[in-house]
Amino acid sequence: MGRHTAGGTSGSGTVGESPLWLRGGYRLLFACGALWAALVVVLWVGAFADRWTMPTAMAPLAWHQHEMLFGYLGAIIGGFVSAAMPNWTGRPTVTGWRVAAVVGLWLAARLAILFSATVPPLLGAALDSLYLLILLAYAAREIFASGNHNKPILLILFLFAAASAVDHAAMMGALADPMLGMRLGFALILLLIALIGGRITPAFTRNWLVRQGAAEGLPTMPNHFDMVVIGSTALALAAWVVGPESPIAAGLLIAAGALQVVRLARWAGLKALGDPIVFVLHLSYAWLPVGLILLGGAMLSPFLPVSSAVHALGAGAMGAMTLAVMTRATRGHTGRPLKADRATIFIYILAHSGALLRVIAPLLPFDYLAVLALAGALWAAAFLLFLIAYVPMAVRRAPAV
Repeated sequence: MGRHTAGGTSGSGTVGESPLWLRGGYRLLFACGALWAALVVVLWVGAFADRWTMPTAMAPLAWHQHEMLFGYLGAIIGGFVSAAMPNWTGRPTVTGWRVAAVVGLWLAARLAILFSATVPPLLGAALDSLYLLILLAYAAREIFASGNHNKPILLILFLFAAASAVDHAAMMGALADPMLGMRLGFALILLLIALIGGRITPAFTRNWLVRQGAAEGLPTMPNHFDMVVIGSTALALAAWVVGPESPIAAGLLIAAGALQVVRLARWAGLKALGDPIVFVLHLSYAWLPVGLILLGGAMLSPFLPVSSAVHALGAGAMGAMTLAVMTRATRGHTGRPLKADRATIFIYILAHSGALLRVIAPLLPFDYLAVLALAGALWAAAFLLFLIAYVPMAVRRAPAV
């Protein structure tokens, strides 16, 4: 028990082996994160409609924001790191009781924060921070032990853990700016999408097109232009974190969004329409430039709702991109074909439809609460369908070919 080689597609375990569902943290963390995403949306919409009172010491909106960012995405980042690290470093996958302990810690943090009206808020903050620091320590050990070049990821993970701690401090009244930790964490996730999404999207698209026999019009792989775009995006997000009402930050966000549009156009996304599991990466990434431009515009014009921009980036870029990665990673790491079946296509449709409806909700001539509930239902349904379709893949062997 303990550490085994990457892959994890063998049986459910023999003497001395971990059960299959404990071979790699992504199996449980993706499932737990997906369930939590759906629950957080349902609980928040109900609280917003005054259908129930939340048992947390946080204001309901603050709890919703924290749990979507540091709770749901914290689990998905943990799952992604556990799945990607053996590929990046060539080192064995962590399995067994270590996986169970980390997942248990994540769950304990979620429950402590949810019930912080009766549980001391410091306990939830400590558990939350400990989970993210353990994730950082694992990634650092693997990367430094192997000499892998993905060291910038460690800085983002460290800052993300710091942002979570800052957000807890703000909820306890220790900061003058109650949204500083949220903005910092939000910006870091968007930067991760720009870095990792900007790496895998053109690479997977190119691989698929080459398999189809294409020799021309292939995606442009990352080069100096991409570094300029990522740098511009990082600068714009940093300016927004420091000055969320600054017209300079607004201009930088719009400029970064425009550059991201050009970057996305270089990846030949329309040529991947024939393979939904590839095309969805382009569609999900498109929310990033849209959201950056909307956020900059909302900071300059009272006619553009800030909530629409935030949800284009949150429900759109973050939610849709994580589902795109979760479906592909689960299939790839469990030995399934990298093809989107009907359930997977419905997952993508539900996620993007829910995100779009949430973005345009303030602009529609309908009851806002009803539209909000429908958008939340569509988005949450995408994650529930992921649970139904993908948890069995994570806990069972792939059928013999």
